[in-house]
Amino acid sequence: MRVSKRNTVSSGIDLSPMLDVIFQLILFFLVSTTFAMLPGISLNLPQSSTAQSSDAGGITITVEESGSMWLNDAQVDFKGLVSGLNAFDTGEKKREEFPVMVSADDKVTNGTIVKVFDALRQCGFSAVSLRTSVKNDRKK
Repeated sequence: MRVSKRNTVSSGIDLSPMLDVIFQLILFFLVSTTFAMLPGISLNLPQSSTAQSSDAGGITITVEESGSMWLNDAQVDFKGLVSGLNAFDTGEKKREEFPVMVSADDKVTNGTIVKVFDALRQCGFSAVSLRTSVKNDRKK
């Protein structure tokens, strides 16, 4: 008796070309992506045992130990701070209610912080918060 073999057709799908395309797309996006380099300002904030977290969502003024000052992401001096604050658009909020966060290094003198507060008051801002770090000196 004769037994005939049937030719079976493989129904597998070759995924190699699809994987090649995916890896090429990943490589393309990795190479073509530009990363935003924001100015890194390192501060040693003063410590406070009553510090609370808050999201300012408004203006951030940063003062470094060296005396350099930043209004949001632009480096300014005191005259530039006043003109930048005067030009700042608060939208529909009043200037008295618009949140301002002041981040000053632990070594910044009191006189510098007073000058920043004077500039804020001259421009009509009064909702000012001082940024601090949480004090971690729990007694055992």
